[in-house]
Amino acid sequence: MLPQTKNGITIRIMTEMDYPKVKLFMKDNFYYDEPMGMGVDEPLHLQNEADEDKNHLNMISQKLCLVATEDTNKGRVVGIVLAERQIPENMEDHRIYAENSEQHLWGQNLRFLSKVERDADLFNRFGVSELLYSYITNVDAKLRGKGLGSRLAAALMDVGRSRGLPLMAAYCTSFYSARQKAALGMECVHSYPFVDFRDKEGHVVFNPPPPHTHVQVMVMRL
Repeated sequence: MLPQTKNGITIRIMTEMDYPKVKLFMKDNFYYDEPMGMGVDEPLHLQNEADEDKNHLNMISQKLCLVATEDTNKGRVVGIVLAERQIPENMEDHRIYAENSEQHLWGQNLRFLSKVERDADLFNRFGVSELLYSYITNVDAKLRGKGLGSRLAAALMDVGRSRGLPLMAAYCTSFYSARQKAALGMECVHSYPFVDFRDKEGHVVFNPPPPHTHVQVMVMRL
């Protein structure tokens, strides 16, 4: 159980007091490194900022989010998981939020993932009334490839089991994230090519470099 320490890095449950550091961490390591944000010239971290802060803090309040910190260096944040418990009604909430978002890139991101969520239809597919949704897993760029992402995902699985959640799901836009989760026993049950998602004018919205070609919906029964 958490907290757990290995190689000078401790993983623990995230608290609201962590959020200012976590938000800065995401700006530096997530928004523009994540495949749908690679190479963009829009300020993704500022789009829907107030609503996204509210959403993230709501996730943190559920005590399912994780933070990894260095034991030295004043507890510097080196990895995060934002996760939440979801129920079927949340799909409609996400659709409404996405459709009401502006036509900037983050709004398109929300619309894309809402469509994937509805197409995957995990609640009906697996016959569950709730699930653990792993929204974001991210590791400091300098520490990638060293197993911290796998540690975070495995720790989240343990937290989900301890809370009695029957299913864990992650929508992996990164090829490497999907491969990592497959190695932990998660299965891809639905995928959607980035090039098939287009704006109102018919233009491809997301065109990340290979091998990031699809969003993959990864699932594991807990």
